[in-house]
Amino acid sequence: MQVTRELFNEVMVPNYNPAEIIPVRGLGARVWDQAGNEYIDFAGGIAVNVLGHCHPDLVAVLKEQGEKLWHLSNVLTNEPVLRLAKKLTDATFAEKVYFANSGAEANEAALKLARRFALDNYGPQKDQIISFKQGFHGRTFFTVTVGGQAAYSDGFGPKPGAIEHVDYNDLSALEAVMSERTCAVMMEPLQGEGGIISPTQSFVQGVRDLCDKHNALLIFDEVQSGVGRTGELYAYMGLGVTPDILTSAKALGGGFPIGAMLTTTAIAAHLKVGTHGSTYGGNPLACAVAEKVLDIVNTPEVLNGVKQKEQQFREGLNAINAKYNVFDEIRGQGLLLGCALNEKFQGRARDFLVASANEKLMCLVAGANVVRFAPSLILTDTDIQEGLARFERAVAAVVNA
Repeated sequence: MQVTRELFNEVMVPNYNPAEIIPVRGLGARVWDQAGNEYIDFAGGIAVNVLGHCHPDLVAVLKEQGEKLWHLSNVLTNEPVLRLAKKLTDATFAEKVYFANSGAEANEAALKLARRFALDNYGPQKDQIISFKQGFHGRTFFTVTVGGQAAYSDGFGPKPGAIEHVDYNDLSALEAVMSERTCAVMMEPLQGEGGIISPTQSFVQGVRDLCDKHNALLIFDEVQSGVGRTGELYAYMGLGVTPDILTSAKALGGGFPIGAMLTTTAIAAHLKVGTHGSTYGGNPLACAVAEKVLDIVNTPEVLNGVKQKEQQFREGLNAINAKYNVFDEIRGQGLLLGCALNEKFQGRARDFLVASANEKLMCLVAGANVVRFAPSLILTDTDIQEGLARFERAVAAVVNA
């Protein structure tokens, strides 16, 4: 069968509008399409391919596990899921882990757990969930409603109730809506889809203090910021604030679908047998790959390397901006970076994305005004230099159009 972009329009639901190219092979930070064109990948599958494409250690462990066990129901447990859970709890504040297939599913579990914890401990009146405008927490109806972008949740009928949204980095706005009715506050410790917005230290600490004051759980959505992305294993570690529940996905599997919810023993106890579940959660293939990802990423070499590579990106992007004057600032942390467009180029982030693709560079946007980079954490200096050179040509093309 000949596979073309036109086939997508024939057979796929039109909720996506993919590019014309169809990648067929990847290695490290490089990707090749059907015509053999080579691209540099600064997108990482939206912060997923944390070790690039086809990392040999991940390929090896997938092949090895693929000849042992592919799937077991959760009537049984398995060795990879227990090894991975032990390593996650050893490396973080958490004592218990629940596995799912995606970030949305991990967030769904976190929100259900928060509601159940509040019900069991304080009664049915404690049901309010507060999150932040421009936040993103997934595409299930619960998580997309908690996410602070109404455009994603409008048009599907009545939404789940008792959910409030306030401005990110505005502690007084949060304080004004919190009460003893609040069961949880959900936040990204670095907003991704909302524009690569970093929190202030005082804001994060203030959110923690307000949660403690009102007996509310603090949920950190680290689906995008976790597993080395900021130069810490999880972003909370660099903020000095510990959540009650943390969600992880994207980079956790290095490209293999997996999600996780991490919490304490006392909180986890409220998801009793039968209260929640997932057919594929804790899948041996996924957990075997994720264990290897964690082994590689959670090392000083990789985590310190992320911070060094961030500086290379910032220096290169600032040099480009000095020539073309298109960005107001370079936002973010580690290898989750955003170029915020200045007033002259407002609304044109997609133009820079398209121009980059024309220069054989894969990047992302975060809204209409931010060009986003979320590459492999171990891409080489050569990849960074060549990718930035291609991005400079893309910027020049937009500016000179």
